[in-house]
Amino acid sequence: MTFPTVSPVTTACMQTPARSAKSSSSTTHGWMDGWMDGWIDRFLTSLLEELYYEDRHYHEHCFRCSHCNHSLADKPFTCQEDALVCNDCYCNEFSSKCVACGKIVMPGSKQLEYGGCAWHEECFVCCGCEQPIGAQSFIPDKGEYYCVPCYKGRFAPHCSHCKEILVQGGVTYRDEPWHKECFLCTGCKVQLAGQPFTTQGEDPYCVKCFSNLYAQKCSACDKPITGFGEGKYVSFEERQWHQPCFKCSECSVSLVGAGFFPDGTKILCKSCNAK
Repeated sequence: MTFPTVSPVTTACMQTPARSAKSSSSTTHGWMDGWMDGWIDRFLTSLLEELYYEDRHYHEHCFRCSHCNHSLADKPFTCQEDALVCNDCYCNEFSSKCVACGKIVMPGSKQLEYGGCAWHEECFVCCGCEQPIGAQSFIPDKGEYYCVPCYKGRFAPHCSHCKEILVQGGVTYRDEPWHKECFLCTGCKVQLAGQPFTTQGEDPYCVKCFSNLYAQKCSACDKPITGFGEGKYVSFEERQWHQPCFKCSECSVSLVGAGFFPDGTKILCKSCNAK
């Protein structure tokens, strides 16, 4: 028996842009002096400052979220289909919500996905032991999820004899599950799975033990009447016969379904009785 597993998925990581500044050459404004000289220098430097991300360069005032148009300078962002998206917009529009706690699965964190639902890795827990399932095998049951040991302990059938869990296989007797190795003849303790058996009261017996201990003996052949093989039998007063053994004691004609006449320990057909 195999059980489903889920693999952790890492969502997109938020990043921050790198900065570089290009200073203007002193010859650009060498004709100025005094405080004007310093102000122009700072102004030109701010215009020439740029941000770069994945080999692409941006003016600082152009580096904005494609959804809300807010500046991304010094803020976390991600790239969604070549579009820059701020953290808030990404969470609102693209992030999954954990079905356990209802909170957003933040970018860069691990999430588990199963059946179209998502969980924080720490929220996907067994309903039995309440421990994180992680990438282990688990069993879904009516909207709840169990690790394999908890599911077996809570729902798996237990052997009627030893009371241990029945993992697979086994036999059913009187609507109760049994391990094959636990379903034994009450007499000789041989395994009964896969072979004919009968019962005395609630106890199962192999054919041999039942025949020796409980079966009636055929009045003709003195062998047990077990109900197996030639199982049909004829009963008269306190005697029984296998159906094939129920014959006239003189001519051996079958008396099954015919009239007969008892004569002490013998049974006779009409013709032999008339002699």
